[in-house]
Amino acid sequence: MEKFIVSARKYRPQNFSTVVGQSHITTTLKNAINNNQLAHAFLFTGPRGVGKTTCARILAKTINCEKRTKNGEACNKCNSCVSFDNGTSFNIHELDAASNNSVDDIRALVDQVRFAPQAGQYKVYIVDEVHMLSTAAFNAFLKTLEEPPSYAIFILATTEKHKILPTILSRCQIFDFKRITINDTTEHLQEIAEKEDVDAEKTALHLIAQKSEGCMRDALSILDKIVSFTGGKITYTNTLEHLNILDEDYYFKLLDLFQQQHLTDSILLFDEINQKGFEGDTLLEGLSEFFRNLLVSKDPKAAVLLEVAEDFKAKYLDFAQKVDTGWLIAALNILNESIVQYKLSRNKKLHVELLLIKLAYLKQALRISINEDAFEKKKLTDISKTISFKSLPVSLFKEEKNKVRVSQKTEEAKLYIEEPVREIQKVVVPTAPKTPDDASKDKPITKIATLGKIRQQIAQKNNVEQRANPLSLPTLELAWNQFIEMLVSRQNHSAVTNFKLAKLNCIDDNNFEVIAENSIQFKFIESERAFLLDHIQLYFNNRHIKYQLILEEKENHKEEGPKPLNTKAFFTQLAEQYPLLLELKDRLKLDLDY
Repeated sequence: MEKFIVSARKYRPQNFSTVVGQSHITTTLKNAINNNQLAHAFLFTGPRGVGKTTCARILAKTINCEKRTKNGEACNKCNSCVSFDNGTSFNIHELDAASNNSVDDIRALVDQVRFAPQAGQYKVYIVDEVHMLSTAAFNAFLKTLEEPPSYAIFILATTEKHKILPTILSRCQIFDFKRITINDTTEHLQEIAEKEDVDAEKTALHLIAQKSEGCMRDALSILDKIVSFTGGKITYTNTLEHLNILDEDYYFKLLDLFQQQHLTDSILLFDEINQKGFEGDTLLEGLSEFFRNLLVSKDPKAAVLLEVAEDFKAKYLDFAQKVDTGWLIAALNILNESIVQYKLSRNKKLHVELLLIKLAYLKQALRISINEDAFEKKKLTDISKTISFKSLPVSLFKEEKNKVRVSQKTEEAKLYIEEPVREIQKVVVPTAPKTPDDASKDKPITKIATLGKIRQQIAQKNNVEQRANPLSLPTLELAWNQFIEMLVSRQNHSAVTNFKLAKLNCIDDNNFEVIAENSIQFKFIESERAFLLDHIQLYFNNRHIKYQLILEEKENHKEEGPKPLNTKAFFTQLAEQYPLLLELKDRLKLDLDY
C-alpha cells in the first residue's frame, strides 16, 4: 500500500515559477541570480503558510544548480538538484530556531560556516522561526551574519518581524511575503483537484480559499479533509457542512424578510440557524459582511472588490439594485453597535432577536434622504422641539378650547400643546389683564416682550425698590462668618480653617481684598470663589462687588545653630588648646583620616 502524502508536501513548489501569489519575490530573486547580485543574508517575513521556507529552499537549490535555465530556474536534473530533492545535499543546512534557540546552537552553526562546500558554489543556512532566538544567541550570530565567508548565504524566515533585533535587520535583505489572494488559491486548488481526479465545484473551492484566509498550507489541508469526508466529490453543500459555514442564501432570505417587514418569519429563520449550531456572533458578522458586499455592488465598477464566488456576483448585483442605499448604511451602523455589545450581553439570543426587530422595522423607523453630498436623517414620528429658557420670541399666545398655541417668528416651526394651560409648568408667560376694549376685540397680542421688560413690569407692579447695602469691614466680616457657617454645614472643615485665618481689607464700595498667608490657604479660598462671590453679592444686594485674592507669604528666618565639626576642624580646635598634639602628630608621622 502506497504511503499517503499530504497535498501541502506532495505539491510543494520546486521552482520559482510554481510559487503561488508571490511574483514580486520570485522575480526579484531570479533577477538577482541572473545578474550575480546575491546578498549574503536574506530575511523572509510574512504570514504563515505563504511560501517563505519554500522560496528559501528553491533559492538554495537554484544557486547551486549546475545547468540553470535562461530564466534563472533550476534544471531539476543535475546531481546537485537531484541530491537536493532527495534530501541528501550537504550544501543546505536547516535550523529550527524554535527548538534550537540557545547560544550553543548558534555557536555550532557558526563553526560549520568555516568549512567550504565540497561540491557546488554556495552553502546555504536556513534558520526558520528566527524570532525565537534568545538575545544572547542573536548577539553571538551578529559578527558571522555581517561578514560571512564568500560561499555562505544565510536565509532567515519569521512570522514576527518586530521581535527581531534591529542589528539583525540591518544586516539582511528583507523580503515581505503577502497573503495569497482568494482567486489565486482557488485556481491552485482547482489544478490540484484535476491532478488528483477529484470532482470539485468551483464555489466549494472558493469557500475553502475564504476559510484559509490567505494561507495556502491551510487551504491544502482543508482540501485533503473534505476529499476524505466526501469520498472525492466536493460540492458546495457538503463543504458548507464540513466547514461549519452559514450559507449565504440565509442572508438573502433575511434581507427579503427585512424589506417586507416580516418580523415573525425572520425570528423563526434565526431559530432555524441557531438549531444548526451557529452562534449569534456568526450571524452578526456574516450579516455585516453581506450588507457590505451589497453596498459595494451598488456600483458595478466596484464589483471587483467582492470576495465571493463568481456564481454569487450576479445575485449580489441584482439584489443591490432593489435595496435603498440609506437603508444599508443605517443597517450597517446598527449591526456595528450590536457586534460591539454582543460580548457584554448576558442573553445572547435575545440580543440578536432585538437586532432583527430593529432591522425588520428600519424602514418604518427612519428615512434617509440624500441632499446633494450629505445624508440627512429624519424621524418619521412627529417632530418635537424643546423650549429654550434663554429667549422667549412669543408672537402669538391664545387660549382656545383648552389649547395654547405658541408660534415663533419663523412660520416653518410650530408647536402645538394639547394639554391645558395649568399643566404647562416649564414656561410661564406673564400677560397684562384684559381691558374692556380688548375684550371686545378678538385680536392676539402682537408686541414682543423681552425678559428684561417682564422683570421691570413685575418690579413696578410689586413696588419693590432694591437698594445696595454699603460695604464696610464690620459688615464684610459678618458676611464672611456666615459663609464659614455654610462651609461647616457642608462639612468642608479644611476650607473652614483656612477661611478663618484669612484677612479682609475693604478698598471701596465695590471692591475688597482677601489676604492669604500661604499657598495652601490661597488654593482653598480660590476653590470657593464662585460660591463666595455669589454669597457676598447677595448679602450686600450689590452685583458689582468684586474681590481680589492676594498671597502674602511670611519669610521664616530660622536661627542657624552651630554646625557639627568634621575631623580636620575638630583636630585643629584641639591643637589650639593643646599644642603638643601637633608635635605628637609630627613625630609619629600620623595622617588625619578625614
